[in-house]
Amino acid sequence: MQTDRLTLSQFQQLVTNAINKEFGLKNVWVQAEFSDLRVAGGHCYMELVEKDASGTTRAKIRAMIWSGTLAALRRKFFDATGRDIASGMKVLVRGSASHHSIYGLSFTISDIDPTYTLGDMERVRREILERLTHEGVIGRNRQLPLSPALQRIAVISAEGAAGYGDFINQLAYNPDGFAIYTMLFPAVMQGERTAPTVMAALDRVEMTRDMWDAVAIVRGGGSTTDLNGFDNYELARRVALFPIPVIVGIGHERDRTVLDEIACVRCKTPTAVAAFIIDSMRGAWEDLTDHMNRIIAYGNNALRGEHLWLTNLSQKIPALARNFILQEKMKLAGLSQSVPSLVQGRVMRQRLALGEYASRLGSNVAGRIAAARGSLDRAALRVENSAAAITRNETQRLRRLDDMLRLLSPDNTLRRGYSITRVDGHAVTDPAGVPPGSVIETTLAGGKIVSVSRPDIDNKSENI
Repeated sequence: MQTDRLTLSQFQQLVTNAINKEFGLKNVWVQAEFSDLRVAGGHCYMELVEKDASGTTRAKIRAMIWSGTLAALRRKFFDATGRDIASGMKVLVRGSASHHSIYGLSFTISDIDPTYTLGDMERVRREILERLTHEGVIGRNRQLPLSPALQRIAVISAEGAAGYGDFINQLAYNPDGFAIYTMLFPAVMQGERTAPTVMAALDRVEMTRDMWDAVAIVRGGGSTTDLNGFDNYELARRVALFPIPVIVGIGHERDRTVLDEIACVRCKTPTAVAAFIIDSMRGAWEDLTDHMNRIIAYGNNALRGEHLWLTNLSQKIPALARNFILQEKMKLAGLSQSVPSLVQGRVMRQRLALGEYASRLGSNVAGRIAAARGSLDRAALRVENSAAAITRNETQRLRRLDDMLRLLSPDNTLRRGYSITRVDGHAVTDPAGVPPGSVIETTLAGGKIVSVSRPDIDNKSENI
């Protein structure tokens, strides 16, 4: 039977004494992660844990911050990070080990270094960006073509959040009155559920991808550590590979998350996202208006040119017709005068030739004389027939020209339903040039109508 046995309380006291005597366990800085943090009775209780790369817990110890220290530490941490201490944070704390016979080993925290927490957050962001760069996906979403008019927006935000409300109000009451269509895909925008709920919202957006010009992920301002949920590798990779351009407006201007580095467009706040969308609509509207004005100006110039061409042509046609008819008449007159003289000259030449033949061949037999006379008669007949044919052809041509002249004459034009309007003896082509009260003379096929332009109705006339 052993005589050196101890009671449990005696053993606990030895442990307590050993810990109290070990200066290496007093006021030491320890790297750990807060877990199961809670405040009760003015004190803060939690567990400090250490995890390996796979997330498996390697070490754990109960810890506390007593009420006399808690308020000062919380204020110090909030002033530096903009957030209260919470579970899941990686921290650097100073404290001392202690042992209680009932509660066992614990760690009493006396100080905290907020710069370690901020540095760890930055390290996480850098590692995510380096991993996405190595995978070759970091710039995929930025390379997507952005619609020049962002009118159909899928919004991922927390329903009822102030940032979402400001975003929607600015779109709805934009000064230009543009109709911008939005649909909310709700997600948790703070804490551990941020990444999975935002990715779930992206999945729902992708199912209706043809409906949207862009996706807007918006969240109002908050503490720096409130945005930790957006520094998530899976979420960042999902956004980088998303098939629709993503616009983010998360936090304040000074806040930057991993999503800010990989999204197609980064705006500093939700209202800045709304302003970006409105500016895209305004730019598209200005381009459209400019194109419309160019088309209208081109059409007006073309119409004016065609009108001038038609007016000039209508003025030239009568003169051209008259000149053509006159030239043809002169040709016919010349032909009608030259044909008889040509016939007479040819007959005279033949007679002279016959006389010469007769004088030289006076001694020829009667048969040759008869043959010569027959030849002469046939020649005369051909001349007469040729002259008659020429006369008939020229006469028919003259008649056709005369018919064309009558067809193009002003009287025939009037009989087809046209009229000529004159003021003070001058033809009128534009009603704007007729002053009110002017005497208007309208020539028709059956006569003339005289009217007076009414002073109370522009460009109209009244019969008198």
